[in-house]
Amino acid sequence: MLNIVRAVSRFLSTYTSPVVIACAIVAFFVPVLFGWVHGNVSSVILGVIMLSMGLTITIQDLRNLMKCPWHILLGAVAQYTIMPFVAFGLTKVFGLDPYLAVGIILVGCCPGGVSSNVMSFLAKGDVTYSVSMTMVSTLLAPIMTPMLVLWLADTSINVNAVGMFLNILYVTVAPITIGFLCNYFFGKRSTFKEIQSNMPAVSVIGLGLIVGGVIVTVRPQLFANGLGLIFLVLAVVFFHNGLGYLLGYGVGRLFKFNTAKKRTIAIEVGVQNAGMATVLAAAFFADPANVAAHPEAVLCVVPCAISCAYHSISGTVLAGIFAHYDKKLQQTH
Repeated sequence: MLNIVRAVSRFLSTYTSPVVIACAIVAFFVPVLFGWVHGNVSSVILGVIMLSMGLTITIQDLRNLMKCPWHILLGAVAQYTIMPFVAFGLTKVFGLDPYLAVGIILVGCCPGGVSSNVMSFLAKGDVTYSVSMTMVSTLLAPIMTPMLVLWLADTSINVNAVGMFLNILYVTVAPITIGFLCNYFFGKRSTFKEIQSNMPAVSVIGLGLIVGGVIVTVRPQLFANGLGLIFLVLAVVFFHNGLGYLLGYGVGRLFKFNTAKKRTIAIEVGVQNAGMATVLAAAFFADPANVAAHPEAVLCVVPCAISCAYHSISGTVLAGIFAHYDKKLQQTH
């Protein structure tokens, strides 16, 4: 039985993107399977995903933060300037509806994605730096995310910054802290290590459920607006994510990081925690009361859901490009 669990875990960790995309497709055609994933359920699932991240954090990771705080600070500044302002710029360039705009801004204002650590590993980046950046940006999220969304979102949209702060605190910082404490006290036990090794697969399932739940929510709008809406949002997500990679790598070059750190900061800046953005969008902008008054409010979760799948795909592809480049470099020498 244990071998089956390990095999399923390996499969889910290896094929994160196809699994998330499959959940989105199934949810679109068989919505009843994901109709239960909304509201508090989505928040609990996100909490489990963040708990899985906390379980990987060790005392050594905290010591590493102290060794090179300047690089971590620079990464956090890049994270919370590049992506929010690129998102804001794209909403103007594409002339997005206010609720579509708040969706992509929300993605930009969220911390680095938990899958970015795996992508940094695949890209032969600096994994310790990746974990440190994700951890710091996530711990800053309760303050930075609501503040930036409040600042950058259309003034016609009510932004509940205090509610957002508390929600992020409950579903991200608290589970990460619990995960870290569990790792600290029980990390050497074989049973705990087995649970820990399978948590990435739990994260993939959780992300797939969140995306599936969102697709069910926005399904009527997708039918009403057709392929045009999907292609528009895909274009915005493509430029947002791509510019994040380029500008993140540019920051690394500007401050003369080594190759591994340049790759890491590119991935950390470009890959956002779109799962968090999705949950926040559904809770604070596409909630039933707001949708009843403004039916178009449901659109804000579309950029978040598409970003969930797209960031996983593009990050894995970028890691593959970096790995392929290294292989070619070795062959020429």
